[in-house]
Amino acid sequence: MEFTGKIIAILQPRGGVSKTGNEWKVQEYVIEDHGQYPRKMCFDVFGADKIEQFNIQMGEELTVSFDVDARQWQDRWFNSIRAWKVERVSAAAPAPGAPIPPPAPSAAPEFLSGDAKDDLPF
Repeated sequence: MEFTGKIIAILQPRGGVSKTGNEWKVQEYVIEDHGQYPRKMCFDVFGADKIEQFNIQMGEELTVSFDVDARQWQDRWFNSIRAWKVERVSAAAPAPGAPIPPPAPSAAPEFLSGDAKDDLPF
């Protein structure tokens, strides 16, 4: 699944040591789309290497590819939205809902169907 929007919040990173003794780190971000009724999504990036690789900054326009999963803990269920790919949105692409500029005028003259004179020999 994908979500495109602007990063509006970067939450505090969390980390620790797993039961097997491996260190882990996770960073959460909030992204907001540009629809008529903007939606927000909180997603996480797992692993210090991925956090550094994606290098997500406040205010960036991104397309985030993610997986959704749920897990149970003490009779409660929790959703996890984990990003696996992050792409910067190019500045050249117009934002959704932005007006599209009119086409440039063509160099060819425009002929109206009501032209009285037709110089064609056939």
